[in-house]
Amino acid sequence: MLLTRRGLFEIAGLLALTRPVAVHGRGDGAADEVARRAADAIRGYSEEGAHRTATRADKASGDRLLALARATGASASLQPFELSRVDPAVSFLEIGGQRLEGLPMFDGAFTNADGVRGAIGAAASDQDRPIVWTSVSPNAEIELRKTRLASTARAIVAVTAGQRPGLCPINAAFFREPFGPPVLQIGSEQVGAVERAVQSGGDVRVVAHANRSPATAFNVVAEVRGTQAALAPVCVMTPRSGWYRNASERGGGIACWLEALREVAAKRPLRTVKFVASSGHELGHLGLHAYLERHPALAHQALVWVHLGANIGTSTGPTGMTCSDDRAEAAALRALAAHGVGDLPRSPAAQVGGEALTISRANGRFISFIGRNVWFNNSRDVWPDVVDVPMVARFARAVGALTVSLGNAPAA
Repeated sequence: MLLTRRGLFEIAGLLALTRPVAVHGRGDGAADEVARRAADAIRGYSEEGAHRTATRADKASGDRLLALARATGASASLQPFELSRVDPAVSFLEIGGQRLEGLPMFDGAFTNADGVRGAIGAAASDQDRPIVWTSVSPNAEIELRKTRLASTARAIVAVTAGQRPGLCPINAAFFREPFGPPVLQIGSEQVGAVERAVQSGGDVRVVAHANRSPATAFNVVAEVRGTQAALAPVCVMTPRSGWYRNASERGGGIACWLEALREVAAKRPLRTVKFVASSGHELGHLGLHAYLERHPALAHQALVWVHLGANIGTSTGPTGMTCSDDRAEAAALRALAAHGVGDLPRSPAAQVGGEALTISRANGRFISFIGRNVWFNNSRDVWPDVVDVPMVARFARAVGALTVSLGNAPAA
């Protein structure tokens, strides 16, 4: 990513000001209060149900997050965007009269209610069969895309290989440009049945039936106007939608987002700070794209974006960080170290993922937090065992301090 001369001066000012900043309120009682708020936010989020975009649960979740955002003292609102919602109907793989339930890929074609019949073979083999299957991890949509583009099959069965058994749906990264044959996703515990069907050579049936309907989804947005509002703003973003309850996948990011909003509203830094909690994450980051369409230059004109991505503070893996440049990383580490979370895995900017990738592609600066989680995209990612609340609270305090420091970076 190329930095302008002015950008370098601004980041230098950012570093000069990124000192440990206390979270609003002081002492051990303040830390306990942050942990309590984090636990309440994540518990409530998990209890809302499956957070798939533009569903009833997603709307209720947005309403609740809006109330929590306003309770911080900030001005917040719902920002709508339109989409063609996929409503799954009957979806299964039938082998010898047994039905293995699944879910269609949301960015591909669909079958009708009768489905596709024929023998099944491995996608990587030289077998010429009308249905093929492959195994794919729940975050490997790019690898699956290669299989989908190369395949001449009438349907594809994708066995989702998460770190725990179950159907772990793959995000529909190309939702706005659907392509390829119908893809039915099934859980990893079904791989044996699929392999036996391949060996037998008998016919199977794939039904990946769904309908589309116009729908509205909502981002939760907030803005705290800076005392020197002409300065480039700081942006804080987190996704709020997903396939299931997503307690540890999305809950930590939401808790950190709320704490940063609380801190900024209390301290009112020099720069305006913009907050967006976006729906549409599992559909190619639809919500973030809708937000940026309203603010076309913001991706690259903001001083920096703080991306609160997946799996922050899970009980099953560490939280890592990826930054656009060394100066941004150093600024983040100062704030993190002050709250005991500075010793975290770091990845180079070229490996950025999630919504921060969109910012990177627009030549924007970013600080991105994404963790590891054995329950990623799994229906059993539910409160409370999947979340390390004290760790979430430490990250939340650090992100609050970081955001205030970024907001106080002076002009060049």
